[in-house]
Amino acid sequence: MSLSTDHRPSAGGDRPDAQGRLRIRTPFRGSDRARARSTAPGTPFATRVRRRLVALGAAGLLVAAGVTATAGATAAPAQAEDNGVGAKPALGWSSWSFVRHDPTAQTIEATARAMKDSGLASVGYQYVNVDDFWYPCPGGQGPAVDEYGRWATDTAKFPSQGSENGIQAVADYVHSLGLKFGLYVTPGISKQAVAANTPIEGTPYHAQDIATTAGEANYNCGGMVGIDYTKPGAQEFIDSWAKQFAGWGVDYVKIDGVGTPDVQDVQAWSQALRGTGRPIHLELSNGLDINNAATWNKLSNGWRTGGDIECYCGPNGSSYPLTTWSSISSRFDQVAAWAPYGGPGGFNDYDSLEVGNGANDGLTLDERKTQMSLWSLAASPLMLGTDLTHLDPADLALLKNTDVLAVDQDAIDAHRVSRDGNTQVFAKTEQNGDTIVGLFNTGSGSRVVSASAAALGLPAAPDYSVQDLWNHTTTESGGTVAAAVPSHGVALFRVHALAKVSASLAPSTTVSLSGLDAPTQQATTTVTESFTDYGARPVKNVRLDLTAPAGATVAPSSGARYGSVPAGGTAQFSFTVTAASGSGLWDSAPVTATVTYDDRSGTGGQATAADTITVGSPVAAPYKTYASTAAGFSQSGTQLGIRAQGADVYGGTDEYGAVYLHGAEHDGSTTVVKVGAQTNTDAWAKAGIMVRNDITNASSSPGFVILAVTPGNGYALQWDSNGDGQLDSNQSHATVTYPSWLKLVRAGTTYTGYWSTDGSTWNLVGSVSVPPAAATQDVGVFATAHAAGTTGEADFDAFSTS
Repeated sequence: MSLSTDHRPSAGGDRPDAQGRLRIRTPFRGSDRARARSTAPGTPFATRVRRRLVALGAAGLLVAAGVTATAGATAAPAQAEDNGVGAKPALGWSSWSFVRHDPTAQTIEATARAMKDSGLASVGYQYVNVDDFWYPCPGGQGPAVDEYGRWATDTAKFPSQGSENGIQAVADYVHSLGLKFGLYVTPGISKQAVAANTPIEGTPYHAQDIATTAGEANYNCGGMVGIDYTKPGAQEFIDSWAKQFAGWGVDYVKIDGVGTPDVQDVQAWSQALRGTGRPIHLELSNGLDINNAATWNKLSNGWRTGGDIECYCGPNGSSYPLTTWSSISSRFDQVAAWAPYGGPGGFNDYDSLEVGNGANDGLTLDERKTQMSLWSLAASPLMLGTDLTHLDPADLALLKNTDVLAVDQDAIDAHRVSRDGNTQVFAKTEQNGDTIVGLFNTGSGSRVVSASAAALGLPAAPDYSVQDLWNHTTTESGGTVAAAVPSHGVALFRVHALAKVSASLAPSTTVSLSGLDAPTQQATTTVTESFTDYGARPVKNVRLDLTAPAGATVAPSSGARYGSVPAGGTAQFSFTVTAASGSGLWDSAPVTATVTYDDRSGTGGQATAADTITVGSPVAAPYKTYASTAAGFSQSGTQLGIRAQGADVYGGTDEYGAVYLHGAEHDGSTTVVKVGAQTNTDAWAKAGIMVRNDITNASSSPGFVILAVTPGNGYALQWDSNGDGQLDSNQSHATVTYPSWLKLVRAGTTYTGYWSTDGSTWNLVGSVSVPPAAATQDVGVFATAHAAGTTGEADFDAFSTS
């Protein structure tokens, strides 16, 4: 659990909040962090930063630590936290993603038992960590405290066992299973302790002697204030708290809400935990400044590099889905940037691993493999956020894959070898000389991803063995590591240089299909099948075939034959595919490429690839279509469909597909549409009504307003408040269900948006002024995936404007 500069779910993936111009925010759900550090009460953030840094200098803290809070980050694994833990990335489970604000003794103990019984413990998962809400929170005055000002245990959730504290009782149970126990805290001291002026255990000092008036981040309860570490009793207060945790049997402490102003808090906790004599892992959260990476490395065993992985997009506050693809894909750049700063003793933490509950994870199976592969390449802690008491069998197999876990536990951070719009390659070299390679496809549709042995840092060799860590197969390659990778998927390999060409390993080969990259295709489409031999020797008797289901036709039907394909060579053949005609909005036909060949190992080889042809029916007049991103359109009677990519429609980004009526919007207009379905490509994917002076002028046309449904941020009314042709303001409400109806009413230059779940009872989203709206404007339906390179579909019906 964590928060960066602004952690509100309504802004987590959208530009409105990032630009600081979001006018009305979606109300917080009960489990979400309610206060960012930049909006904490008390002294302004910048002022508190300066005061903290002055205090650091006064105390000589950073000199003693041998680090500087403002210096540029440098890798310093040799100087990492030396508290006896953290030699390898931590493996375990944390309560926040799934349990959130309801941790109980029963839930935590059941999770620990599930970790043991599922076999996760036997492959290395060991920490069972309680995140926020283990203490009572009576209101804004801060967490309830004990007689010494430390957070009190919520006895309703963690009842005492005789004379034993409820948290200690749960820790004892976790330890009885051979596992370890973790607990959560935030910086500072509770206002309740200050109000009661509680004594500091073992000292003549009290809470008021050490407390400041500056607000500290406690995202759900609030009511924490800073500690002045120049005052006597300040370190002793943290020592007392750490001693209590150690006495309860705590093995892992997570400090949330940590930023540059909190270096003293981290130093105090680091010192206090080491002083207990118990090896206790210290983890920091979240969105820490990379310029201070050396500081986090010196003082802790791990540090969160970004915001929460959770999407907070489940209906009615549900934990499910736990995350989205956009949350995962946002970590690629973080992994690349932070790679130099992790190592034994302290690791870059990319947040919870959301694998375990199948479709409830919010990810496809390929996306789950991508998350676990990227985290493992990055040597990140693997802290499961899923419900371990209801594990999906396929996910459990992923989590117990010891070949992949070994990649994480080598404690080596991978570096990014290459990237383009849809692919990324990461690699790292093991101590034994093997190279671990991750080939990632972040776009829609399968594609071949490759990298040369030289680019991967492999030594020159006549041949290489290529072990697929997910599929448990091994092939040989003459010098290129490649795979046909599915959309949002990964190929994860262990590559080893060979002294001579292998006589027993089958060659590494790929099959791919081209001509299907666009969101939609023509009814008759040319599809090119490509086969590449990456082995060190030629393959012979190569045959390329393409098949489609009944109703679709493939020509020629007999495919193509090649006597041989040389090492590193490619054979291609083009087929014409005619999709079956249907009565729906979209017609689709899966196609499968199959290649057979003979290889040097003496066995027949076969490789396959699959894709889908998606065809729409023409959009008829008076409708027009426009796309500022890759998009396709369809019409079937009163139904309209858009399959579009696009990074967003907001701020300087205007990437959308639209079906519209030219000049049909005017003073007094009422526009209504039913949104029947929308692909959840991102919590901020958008589909709905667009009004603009000129919809075809995506870069700058003013009079711009949209009313949209989003998978994770409700019904959104967004508009251009200053007439520069860019959306800059947002109002959003409720949780979207499908189908939904949208209604936009114009009066002068004022637009009022409504939403409905039945088409008759309307709920207000908002009413806004949109200057300078022309007397007549374009109006239509639009869609954007809010995920570049990924196609999302939106289906509409009963569009009308009057």
